[in-house]
Amino acid sequence: MSDNDKILKALKNTKIPIVTLDNKWHKIFAMVEKPDDIEQDEAELVELLKRQGKINSEIKEIKRIKKKLMDEIVEAMGSDDSKVEKNRKMVEEYNAKMDSYQDEMLDLPARIDEINKRIMLSTMSVCYDVMHDNDRETQELADWIAGIRVELKKNIVKKQEMEIQNAVIYSYMHDVFGQQAMDIFDMNTDPMEKIAALKK
Repeated sequence: MSDNDKILKALKNTKIPIVTLDNKWHKIFAMVEKPDDIEQDEAELVELLKRQGKINSEIKEIKRIKKKLMDEIVEAMGSDDSKVEKNRKMVEEYNAKMDSYQDEMLDLPARIDEINKRIMLSTMSVCYDVMHDNDRETQELADWIAGIRVELKKNIVKKQEMEIQNAVIYSYMHDVFGQQAMDIFDMNTDPMEKIAALKK
């Protein structure tokens, strides 16, 4: 028995809301690509729900018409046998139609429930796959960020050491060669300014 069969067996007596009627279900697939099998099941479920709605409307209409016909039969009894017979035949036709609809209505809820549960399982499978992929990738990113932090700290220290080294070298050069000689080399940035900035 597959995992899906086990889950379906466990859900046998559980009423699952129609997923395609829930706006949040549609929002899932605004973030996650909807596979073809879910698209097909969704289309089939929509058609079955439309059919169920249509049959329910037809049954209500038949009941309304039958009541009207029966009222007319009662009114015409003993005075208009042809109308009574005509209405009786129509009632029989509507009864046959009603039987056909009621037979179909016995199967429809089970078919709707089956496809709905299949969509639910497929949706959960797709979502968990995406979530597992995201978990794996976020862990990789967390590891990368941790590595970069270590590297960043090392490079910050290295940068500061090099700036201090430049400032010290400049200071010694200034003392040894004097300001006039230093001006000739026209250094763009005074390393002493960098030392002052570092001290802050």
